[in-house]
Amino acid sequence: MPLTIGPLRIASPFAQAALSGYSDGPMRRMARRFGATYALAEVLIDRFAVEARSETFVRRHLRLADDDHPVGGQLMGSDPIQFQAAARRLVEAGFDVLDVNFGCPSKSAVGGCRGGYHLAQPDAALEIVARVREVVPPEVPVTVKMRRGIDGSEASRAQCLAILDGVFRLGVAAVTLHGRTVEQGYVGPSRWSFVKEAKAAYPDRTILGSGDLFTATACVRMLAETGVDGVSVARGAIGNPWIFASAAALLRGEPHPPPPRLSAQREVLAEHLRLAREVHGDDDPTPRLRKHLVKYARLHPDHAEVRNAFGRVNRVADVETVLARWYADDREGVWGDEVVGVVPARA
Repeated sequence: MPLTIGPLRIASPFAQAALSGYSDGPMRRMARRFGATYALAEVLIDRFAVEARSETFVRRHLRLADDDHPVGGQLMGSDPIQFQAAARRLVEAGFDVLDVNFGCPSKSAVGGCRGGYHLAQPDAALEIVARVREVVPPEVPVTVKMRRGIDGSEASRAQCLAILDGVFRLGVAAVTLHGRTVEQGYVGPSRWSFVKEAKAAYPDRTILGSGDLFTATACVRMLAETGVDGVSVARGAIGNPWIFASAAALLRGEPHPPPPRLSAQREVLAEHLRLAREVHGDDDPTPRLRKHLVKYARLHPDHAEVRNAFGRVNRVADVETVLARWYADDREGVWGDEVVGVVPARA
């Protein structure tokens, strides 16, 4: 079931979402090794994308590895002209897709007239998209990430649908639609029924669904229940790149794969550490990597102890000590409740 985004033909419908503070090069490259054939980088504020010139910034956010394609660069901001300049820089850096973020619900984003704020400002949102499409080469797809509105009101719903219609008219190649509102943030169920409605209204357009995709089962269910062309896996992929391979197996009609054994987990953790060191150069990557490591611990049979051990690491040597202590035995791993739990019925 390939996914089409403009001229790009992507083998899998399961994509690695943009995750602020997480979906850096190492995370994306690990996800790809387990079947995420499309991934998005961490969102960048337009001003930073334009002004930041340090080697550290470039290495972490703009330097792409050969095995990190196709990859989307995501931008968030308020000034259409600055958005244009930021879009140009991401294209020059080699990103294959330019994604516009109208979905971030954080207080800093909304308070700064960025992200989800634009869902209440359809004219401003459409101007940004028009300006970006204007400067991005025609062969580079422009896409949009959005939620189902600022809040659950009918007025907000109407604004969301107006933006959805408008961006497609402006030539956007795909939209990722999250079933929660900006007001909900990350709390409460994602309304898949709204995603289904949107896809039914635009059957010939590429729409990816997002929200409550913590399990491979949920990923496949969203495809079946909403009719979307693909799903964008966010928090469910942190510390669990195996979610992509598991979802692909389920889509093929196979049983859910067993959890990876500790030897396989250790290899993945060691490789993720190696990639992080490669990206961070002389800087020790452990402080930034720690939040990934504690999520990986969910798949260990002694997950509480391993989580605590990873939570205390400060240097690469500390990580290696945890791997030697807790991953030496080739025991079976576990799928925690939040990894393979049952998805509740959707409204």
